[in-house]
Amino acid sequence: MADETASGDGGAAADAENRPQFAMRAQYIKDLSFENPNAPDVLGKREQPKFEISVTVNGRPLGDDNHEVELQITARAAHDDDVTFLAELTYAGVFLVKNVPQEQVRPAIMIQGPSLLFPFARRVLADCTREGGFPPLMLDPIDFLALYRQSEEANRQTGAAPSATVN
Repeated sequence: MADETASGDGGAAADAENRPQFAMRAQYIKDLSFENPNAPDVLGKREQPKFEISVTVNGRPLGDDNHEVELQITARAAHDDDVTFLAELTYAGVFLVKNVPQEQVRPAIMIQGPSLLFPFARRVLADCTREGGFPPLMLDPIDFLALYRQSEEANRQTGAAPSATVN
């Protein structure tokens, strides 16, 4: 009976080791820029500026089943042709992707990776714009699956290198 228990535990450990794994190992601000070129004149304006938001996702292997995912967000606010503020953030993370079929690795890092990073990047941008003298910029949630599909379709049509972008 002791032999059955020992072999049973070994089987469970082997199964656990072979299960697909996806985990965030680290997250960090890779680049952050905030420009407030017309301060203090724009700080007192009551009218709502026009916003342009762009989002780009990039991923690259680091080796040893680790991948870096970069979530690049650019937020530009303007009144007519006068820039109110320009915020640029590259928020990144290192993800463990282990025992995942090769054809599922790219979708995992390009969809799940930025989905996990987004709430933190959103908070950084909100804090940055608030500290710049404006109301916090609260970005709406992003559908990274739709973004990935758009990017894949565009890459198929143009033959371009894979990345994901939304404007």
